[in-house]
Amino acid sequence: MSDQNHQTMPIDPNVDPYGYVGMVRHPDGSITRLQEPLVPVDTSNDHSQVITKDIVINSSKNTWARIILPRQLLHSTTTTKLPLVIYFHGGGFVVASVDTPIFQGLYASIASEIPAVVVSIEYRQAPEHRLPAAYQDCLEALHWIKNKPDELLANYADFSKCFLMGTSAGGNIAYHLGIDAALIWDNLKPLEIKGLILNQPFFGGNERTQSEVKLANDKMLPPIVSDIMWELGLPEGADRDHEYSNPMVGIKSNPNLFDQVKLLGWKMLVTGCDGDPLIDRQINLVRVLKELGVQVEGSFTHGAYHGS
Repeated sequence: MSDQNHQTMPIDPNVDPYGYVGMVRHPDGSITRLQEPLVPVDTSNDHSQVITKDIVINSSKNTWARIILPRQLLHSTTTTKLPLVIYFHGGGFVVASVDTPIFQGLYASIASEIPAVVVSIEYRQAPEHRLPAAYQDCLEALHWIKNKPDELLANYADFSKCFLMGTSAGGNIAYHLGIDAALIWDNLKPLEIKGLILNQPFFGGNERTQSEVKLANDKMLPPIVSDIMWELGLPEGADRDHEYSNPMVGIKSNPNLFDQVKLLGWKMLVTGCDGDPLIDRQINLVRVLKELGVQVEGSFTHGAYHGS
């Protein structure tokens, strides 16, 4: 997303937060989406640096995955296998998809520059399917991937070097899914997860942080938009101090939450920027995880914004 786009948003999220996320809220509390979901398209003939292929995971849930790998890999004379990055897109659990351009650009660059085989997961959205639906879909995706459902995965992905990565809400998914996956690691073989990458993870809480207060009028993800996304995404009746939203709640209620992650030797990376209202929550998560003995690093930059 360019700086120009950042400055010329057609809808001010602080004036019309529902319109900003592509929705209309009715007096009875129901919502109407202004856009139909994008239909997955097989773009494997695209002449770019990567080749992609879309495959259905669960037709009854309309969940699917896009496999992305460097195009040059198909023309290699060797059978080198690349690390496997399982990627979860953002959108506050309520909008966006694998097809959203900003996420397409990110996972294409991951595949071509690392290089790696990337599998981007399309999960169900709220409020039609509130949390934990997205977590359940992504856990189902891990079991689907471990069975090597396509020759591209079987031939080119190194299942012994797997990483869970997500942006924004996808970072939230990678966090919660990682905790769950660590408990069933043996059932996921030959998939061997080595680490979690949380890119600008989407977390919340009832009490505002200093960065949320400071950036209350942010043009990308102001707290009022985050509030709406949590209202639509969390289980009915839950507030932002639910453990799905506020990781501190889960950690305080279960001090041993990360014992299995530590035992497996998984590493974590949390990234963020000072233009993101969520940065204080991200920094605090890194601090608490370090106190728990988790192998975690934080990488926080200056001058950027959520989604950049």
